[in-house]
This record gives sequence, structure tokens and C-alpha cells, in this order.
Amino acid sequence: MSRDAIVGSDGVVLCVGNDEEIARAVRRVRRRDVGAVIRANDAAAGLARAARGDVAAVVLALGSHDSSAEDFLHSINNLPEPPPVVYVSASPDLDIALSALKSGAAGFVVKTRGPDFEVQLLAALQQSLDRAQLHREMDRAQSEARVARDRAEAMVGQINHRVANSLALVMSLARMQAAATPDAAAKSALAAAQTRIAAVANVHRTLYASEDILVVDMAAYLAAVVDELRHSIAPEAPTVTLSVRADSARINTERAVAIGLIATELIAGAIKHAGVDASGEVRLLFERAAAGGFTLAIEADGGGMAKESGAGVGFGGQVVEAMARSLNTALTWESRASGGRAVLSLSADLFLSPAAGESGESAR
Repeated sequence: MSRDAIVGSDGVVLCVGNDEEIARAVRRVRRRDVGAVIRANDAAAGLARAARGDVAAVVLALGSHDSSAEDFLHSINNLPEPPPVVYVSASPDLDIALSALKSGAAGFVVKTRGPDFEVQLLAALQQSLDRAQLHREMDRAQSEARVARDRAEAMVGQINHRVANSLALVMSLARMQAAATPDAAAKSALAAAQTRIAAVANVHRTLYASEDILVVDMAAYLAAVVDELRHSIAPEAPTVTLSVRADSARINTERAVAIGLIATELIAGAIKHAGVDASGEVRLLFERAAAGGFTLAIEADGGGMAKESGAGVGFGGQVVEAMARSLNTALTWESRASGGRAVLSLSADLFLSPAAGESGESAR
């Protein structure tokens, strides 16, 4: 490495200490037309000068027994943009070097006589400046990445919001069409279409309200699905109660839609076809399974809930079977003394790992 190699850029090199010999050595390893070399006789003056912000690097030579050297290192590294500090000591004691580096020095050089000292000083300065430049570039890249990520998340959030609003408009149009249609079968088909659209729209509403715009929390989502069904289907059976109890689980959008559609079809089928008692209840249960994964169950009081009763046949049944296949599972049907139950076992690999503190449950 040449003794007149460039160290730093337009910033100055600050020598802290009253050792004129070290200051002259720093000047010799600097090109005269690049930056400047200035001095501060003590730590306080050096810190005040460094705080101005135009110092590229600091050569600290206060003496190995000067306690202000360690204080200076701590203080300068608390500046918003601290310059790297090369500690120069007349003592080769390893403990002094380790203490300086632990206190925040970027490099350590032992002062000796002869040209070797200047070579070592230049190398230490250049390496400290290169590392400082690398850190600045890394910080800038990370800052740009954060800005880009925040912008992308905001855009996706807005997309989810607009998709949910667009689907709400489609539901309104279907509702208007149903109101204008005298045919009872057409009215029923349009009403069923509305509930299916609502299951998809609620995914986007849940994503828009979530901190993680790419992952659906099933507890919040299934609560929204049941709430929508209360408004759209329950008026046909005003004395039937809909309830939901769901554990938290993180899942991607496509799988959430599949589960939501299955739940929607089964609840709608239970209310319309399965002979629910006049004052009965339809329950959605989404629970963590003992063997891993989760279980989705729809329970209905009354005359029974089974595929042959109508809760899983017709077009709705086809939707349920197709969505279950997409989740690599299938429904099972159980008869109970007080009613019926449809169960969907969901393997653990369908879900994402839970976030910290996300093991609670939501019940409505």
C-alpha cells in the first residue's frame, strides 16, 4: 500500500491528543489535496469537533492510562453518525487493545518508530473507513428495502380493500336481482350465490384489517363468516342461533377461502335442509386437534345433519367436496342424539407456524 494512498473522502481526519508526532504521521499518509487533518488536544474538544458531522475518521492518542479515552469512545459512538476511531497506543499490551475495541474502537495501532508505523496507521485508517462505508451502504439498502416493503404492503392492503368492496357490490346486485325475480328457485340460487361471495369477500376484509396482509387468522375470519350468515340466512329461520368457537391459526388466502366456503355451505344447508329445531342452534367449531392440525366441525340441533338429509347434496355439496379435495381431506358425517355433525380434519401442514403469543381462541 502506497504511503500517499487516499484515506477517506472529503471529510477530515481528526487527531485527538497532544502527540504532534502522530499528527504529522497522519498528515504524511494523507494526500494534501484530499480532506484535511485537524487536531483536538483533549477528549472534550475532540468530541465537540466530531459532533459537527464532517469528520471522516478519528485517530485517538490520549495515552493508555487516560481514563477519558474510554469515555470518548463511548460518547462518540452515541453520535447519530459516528466516525470510525483508530486507537493509537505506545503500549503493546493486549489488554489495552481489547479494552479499546470493546469500547467501540474500529482499529488499534501500536506506536513505533520508523516507516512501519505509518504503514500500519494507514492500513488501520483505510480499513476502518471501508467498514464504515460498507455499514452506511447496508443501512441505506435496508432503509430502502423497508420503504419498498411498506409501500408494497400498503398497495396490497388497498387491493384487499377494493376487492372486498367490489365483491360487496356484486352481492348487492345479486340481492337486487333476487328481489326483482318472481321465481322462488331463482331467488334461492341468488341467495346462495350471495353467501358464497360473502365468504370470499370476508377473507379480503380480514386481510385488510390484519397486520399481516398475506396471512388469514382463522379465528377472526370464521367469526366474520358466521356474522355474515346471521344477516343473510338467519332471517329465514329467525329463531335459530348461530355460534362460533374458533382457535387462532394462520393460513394462506386460498386455503382460508376453501375452509370458509365449506363452512358457509354446511351452515346454510343445516338451516335450510337438516331439520334444525325451531329454537335450535348451529355451531361452528374450529379447534386444535390433539394429534396436530385442526378440526372444523358444524353441529346442528334437531332432526339430524347428514349428507342424505340434504346438508351436503346438490350444487352446495359439490362445492364442499371440491373444496375439501383442494385441502387433501374429506368430510365425515356423524349422527348424534341431539342432532348431527359434519367434521373436516385439516392436517398441520396446511397452516403456517403461529406468531408469538398466538395460541388463544376466539368465541362468539
